[in-house]
Amino acid sequence: MREFYGTKLSNALMLGTAQYPSPAILADAFKRSGAGVATVSLRRESGADKEGQDFWALIRKLGVHVLPNTAGCHTVKEAVTTAQMAREVFGTAWIKLEVIGEEDTLHPDTFALVEAARILSEDGFQVFPYTTDDLVVAERLLRAGCEVLMPWGSPIGSGQGLNNVFGLRAMRAHFPDTPLVVDAGLGLPSQAAQVMELGFDAVLLNTAVAKAGDPAAMAEAFSLAVNAGQLAATADPMEPRDMAAPSTPVIGKAFLS
Repeated sequence: MREFYGTKLSNALMLGTAQYPSPAILADAFKRSGAGVATVSLRRESGADKEGQDFWALIRKLGVHVLPNTAGCHTVKEAVTTAQMAREVFGTAWIKLEVIGEEDTLHPDTFALVEAARILSEDGFQVFPYTTDDLVVAERLLRAGCEVLMPWGSPIGSGQGLNNVFGLRAMRAHFPDTPLVVDAGLGLPSQAAQVMELGFDAVLLNTAVAKAGDPAAMAEAFSLAVNAGQLAATADPMEPRDMAAPSTPVIGKAFLS
């Protein structure tokens, strides 16, 4: 299994923690899925009234790796400041770096993303950048100090699946030694399996589980799909071909005249 900044995960499913109907359902989703990473937003932290403390206590009880994010940030300064605050709150150098450039699609601002990644990497952070499938941007992020890339499948919360399979396949081929995680846009377990069949190392999602009729069952379904896709990728799958080929041998077949 691929390492993420020196950490091996027992499960390639990463789950978000927002939008669940209740804390109990959130906890059940993590339990049934076995997800190894929980992404959390610093924006749930409060001021003097200490609202949100029960939520953080719940996250700690999950016993998983915590990946704070900079969700909702639109500038380099905002993302860097949020990351620094998250490190203090959660006591981890991991940060899922988001710098949003366009509101309707939540498309990453890739220029600001690279700059923020450079600043945070130099400050000792282990950056998981939410990016596009652009190979040039990926190269810039790696040069900025990132050791993981997290291209989107499609816009956050859209459930569209993989909008650019060619781009993701090209990224996997271009960066064979870099841990790659498809982050955002997945709506069905079959799409998660497709990601893993492409040779990616993990998937990260939130809405597809949290907004399902039965979030815990959907979380388990995604976990099974991730495992199936991962197993398929290592099983040396057959190449597609244009012509049909009979699966039953024709040698020894009786011919009637």
